[in-house]
Amino acid sequence: MKIVTVIGARPQFIKAAPVSRAIAEHNRLTPHASPLTEIIVHTGQHFDAEMSDIFFKEMNIPQPAYNLGINSTSHGAMTGRMLEKIEEILMKEKPDRVLVYGDTNSTLAGALAAVKLHIPVAHVEAGLRSFNRKMPEEINRVLTDHSADILFCPTQQAVNNLKAEGIVNVDNSAPHSSLLTPHVYLVGDTMYDAVLQFSEIARQKSTILENLGVKPKEYLLATVHRPYNTDIPENLESILSAFLEINEPIIFPVHPRTKQILQSTYPSLFTPHSSLKMIPPVGYLDILMLEQNAKAILTDSGGMQKEAYFFGVPCVTLRSETEWVETVESGWNVVVGADREKIIDAVSDIKSDNLHSKLYGDGHAAEKIIQCLTA
Repeated sequence: MKIVTVIGARPQFIKAAPVSRAIAEHNRLTPHASPLTEIIVHTGQHFDAEMSDIFFKEMNIPQPAYNLGINSTSHGAMTGRMLEKIEEILMKEKPDRVLVYGDTNSTLAGALAAVKLHIPVAHVEAGLRSFNRKMPEEINRVLTDHSADILFCPTQQAVNNLKAEGIVNVDNSAPHSSLLTPHVYLVGDTMYDAVLQFSEIARQKSTILENLGVKPKEYLLATVHRPYNTDIPENLESILSAFLEINEPIIFPVHPRTKQILQSTYPSLFTPHSSLKMIPPVGYLDILMLEQNAKAILTDSGGMQKEAYFFGVPCVTLRSETEWVETVESGWNVVVGADREKIIDAVSDIKSDNLHSKLYGDGHAAEKIIQCLTA
């Protein structure tokens, strides 16, 4: 079976790494069976070396066969260019299946290019909903789910969301190849697989805490990158004001897009502050080390909300809603938006003694995905 994997953004590299590893393991354990051949297409959506190259190196992801280098354009232009280039690749490679991850423009472009060529699509991390149609990611999720014929869900809530939209064929039988018969599988979260695989390696290899001069549980970790927070001046100002008001050390790895805005609007932030330490983006092992040792995480990233939960670290989400509702319901995540006072209050009310259960599977999601694809 030939599989084309379409990825392009940092979270997708993390989600795809365990699946690529499971493909290699499947081929090793079944040498007499037809091998799985994975062809990786990197759209280039995240092009910075610290947002892309380092993840392939640290996570041992196979090098992309194609790197499209498509970035820094509007959503429509980016998706359209990706769609055109991916279609060319699919017509050349003629894969048996296309595998897409998450909710980026790369996800949607990969799914649409495949389904228009009548190539079956499998969507990893299917069924998530924030119910905010103003988010580009929400549109990408919905359209991809309704284009895919195999939907791999990380949680029961994701399965329920698909049922509510009429995608109800949930069973454990072998996937059908018909594009008209979607199959839904509750497999768990491949990001949890990755955390289990790499967190101990991070503890052994990362020196980020020593380099930054911080001690475990004596700092907060913050990230901000979504347009709702970076492109609306009052929201960005409110968040930064809260960060500066909080009387605790904050480690702030700055997304390249966010850095451009901050340098042009708030240049004084790049002078040393007693509490706010802005650093360049870091690799996967370093971010795992920062996450698991933080007192709390403040973020608008969907992936970091989950990673906070995996490590039992309280999270303050700088958005008005979240697709990871389980983290909120279990008491490990509070959604505050860009409201300065709510951010400050949430940090002061941090609790880390809530019940912690395995909401995102058993750490073997990637293996289950390969079992489904090869059944």
